[in-house]
Amino acid sequence: MKIIGVDLGGTKITAALIEDQKITKQYTCPTPFDQEKLVVVDAISKAISQVYVPDIMGIGIGVPGPVDLENNLVLDVTNIPSWDVVPLKQLLEDRFPKPVFVNNDANCFALGEKHFGKGKPYRNFVGVTIGTGMGAGIIINNHLYSGHLCGAGEFGNVYYLDSNIENYCSGMFFRNRNLSGSEQADKAKAGDIQAQKLFDELGVHIARGLGNILFALAPEAIILGGSVSQSFPLFEKSMRKTFEDFPYQRIYRDLKFEVSDDANMAVLGASSLVIDSIR
Repeated sequence: MKIIGVDLGGTKITAALIEDQKITKQYTCPTPFDQEKLVVVDAISKAISQVYVPDIMGIGIGVPGPVDLENNLVLDVTNIPSWDVVPLKQLLEDRFPKPVFVNNDANCFALGEKHFGKGKPYRNFVGVTIGTGMGAGIIINNHLYSGHLCGAGEFGNVYYLDSNIENYCSGMFFRNRNLSGSEQADKAKAGDIQAQKLFDELGVHIARGLGNILFALAPEAIILGGSVSQSFPLFEKSMRKTFEDFPYQRIYRDLKFEVSDDANMAVLGASSLVIDSIR
């Protein structure tokens, strides 16, 4: 089976040709985020054309914003101001003679983990991306649950302390202190006590954030992705310590934590939209 997956980000667009669950060709270009909507569509089309082959089954695209799945519209993409209402599926199907499937990027991450990654053994899990911000995709009984306008899983926006979970659990935790998360991770690994204390604090906040997921969904597993998740060993101890006061300890003890180990899960996840459509 040949599929194309596309990850539309605020700064770059990546398209990949996947053959038999492996990426065989990939192309990345800048996102013209400050241009009018059709200029962005043209850039996506160009990226697809660089990896396109005639015998693909379809094209899947992950976008950083809400999607009206009933009317096939991308809505209000924060990082691309001109994208208020975009009929992306129709625009691309007019250019390529293949079915196109569009969904939120966090949903694509979870779906990608189900088909390609750490989610394979689980019927019910939540994929949580902790990077620039915090997003989540929900798999229930082996199927993606998107909710209305792909709004399910926005746990990062749950009210917390003086703001929301995302401000304390993602890269914002470091940026709000005018720090670089990657630099602090390097320092912590090298034994810097202050840097390690930062990750200990981060682990407490992440436990509180993930605790909301356990209360809402009681999944078998939570799979972490994104740049901050790669520092899991630095915050795991304080995270687990914080979970000791979780009121439903049987649910917590059965929970598995996994960390995504595939840097290409964004495009693999987008391609999974095609796989899901033919299951």
